[in-house]
Parts: sequence; structure tokens; C-alpha cells
Amino acid sequence: MTILILGGQGNLGTQLTKLLAADYAVVSWDKDESDVLNFDLLAARVRELHPDLIINAVAYNAVDKCEDKEEYRLARQLNVDLPAVLADLALEQGAVLIHYSSDYVFSGTELKRQFVENDTPNPVNKYGESKFQGEREILRRAASGLKYYLIRTSKLFGPRGASEHAKPSFFDTMLELVKTKEELPVVNEELSCFTYTPDLAAATKRLWELEEPFGIYHLINEGPVTWYDAATELFRLRGIAANLRAVRGENVPRPARRPKFSVLDNTRFRKLRPWKVALKEYLENN
Repeated sequence: MTILILGGQGNLGTQLTKLLAADYAVVSWDKDESDVLNFDLLAARVRELHPDLIINAVAYNAVDKCEDKEEYRLARQLNVDLPAVLADLALEQGAVLIHYSSDYVFSGTELKRQFVENDTPNPVNKYGESKFQGEREILRRAASGLKYYLIRTSKLFGPRGASEHAKPSFFDTMLELVKTKEELPVVNEELSCFTYTPDLAAATKRLWELEEPFGIYHLINEGPVTWYDAATELFRLRGIAANLRAVRGENVPRPARRPKFSVLDNTRFRKLRPWKVALKEYLENN
């Protein structure tokens, strides 16, 4: 049983690699091991490896930069073209493909705050559009027999990945900012769910090992929350008297629009624990 993980040193990829390598033969590639955008070389290496499971933890996720024309071209390569190539290779090799998408494929309203797996995406920014187009590429191959798990998730946090390019999470950023800022303006909107990467990796492993039906899954830690309320809980747990100021999303200068409501409702798989419990564990271990 051979598992190939792409993006294996990122925040999520590192957790997947550590967890799965305990039970399976895992090959983990990151930027230093493989240029995933050299599709001919990638295809040759995948065919040589002949994996039983391909996990794609690669993604372009710079939401604001994605509004730039050139950056959007790169986003499409990573979020659309790469999943398409991997889906073709999985079909060819008879492998299962696991791919991660985002809550940003949805745009909610006061009347539609949360979304189940079969709801129709309607992204409001270029990043969300690129993730939605990547989903469509996988679903097209599903019609030809692709065995896949398309996992939507949101607001990842957890231990930093092994790669020097691994991004800090919202919570890590807040803990750094509070050291030097007298006041922290935080958006008190954009209701969605946080996801602890060790929990997401464990749920991904269970999903595949239990041979759940192929399709779309929403895997997030339970409990919708705004950025402001999440920061409030963070500093409460840390015992830090931070001076937080709640602001509206439109008052923060950002090129990309954000959905005000993008809560993912997990209706198909065992629910993950509440985000507050996961955050407490993360802080105790870091």
C-alpha cells in the first residue's frame, strides 16, 4: 500500500505525513522534491511510483493576491490545472484521489448561513473561483469512474509545517501582533468554522480507511465563529489582556471580498470536536 502526499511539508501535509507514515508506505513530496507544475515530469514520477492513494495538499491560498491577474494565473495552475492532472493520473493508475477545497466556494446571506455538501457553490472572489473550478475538474473525472474524496474545509490552524514556506495561522498571527500593538482591530463578521490540522488529518485517514462512499465531504471543527470572537477566545485561553476592537469587513482594506457567511455543515461523516477544545490543546502543546 503506497500513499503519495503532495505538499507534504505544508501545515496540513506535515500532519498527514506524520499520521499516515505510522501505518503505510508514504512518499511525501514538497517544493524541494518535485515541481508540481511540471506536469510531464510529475506524471512520469507518479507512474513510476504507482501509488494506491494520492493526497493533494497543495493549494494557492493567498486570497488577496489572487485578485491580481498574474497571481490568478498561478492560482489556476495550482488550484485548477494540478487537480485535473492528478485526477487523470488517479484514473489511469486506479488510485484514490483526496483533494481539499474551501468554504470560500460559497457566498452566504443572512438567510443562507451554512452549506451542506451538495449545495451549489457561488464564490465572491477569484480565490474561491479557482477552488470551485478545481472541484469541477474532479467531478468531471468522477463521471468516468474516478475514485475520490473532495474535502471542503476552512480556517486551518495547528502546528507549523516543516516547510519554511508554511504560513502562520490566524491564531499564530494574533499572538505575534499582540506583542507590539496597543490595539488589535479584528473583523467581527465572516462567520465560518476553524479546523485543527491534526484533527483534519485524522478525519481524512478515517474517511479513507473506512471506505466511505466517494464524493464531497465537509470536515471542520464544530462551532461557527467570527474572527473577533475567535481572537477573544484565544486571548482568554492564553490569559492575555488584549485590546481588541471589532470592525466590519468593509472597513478593512483588502482587495478580495469575503463571504460574510460560509459555514460548512458536516452531514456525511463523524463530526470533529469543537474548535475551542482543539484550540486549547494546540495552545497547551505550543
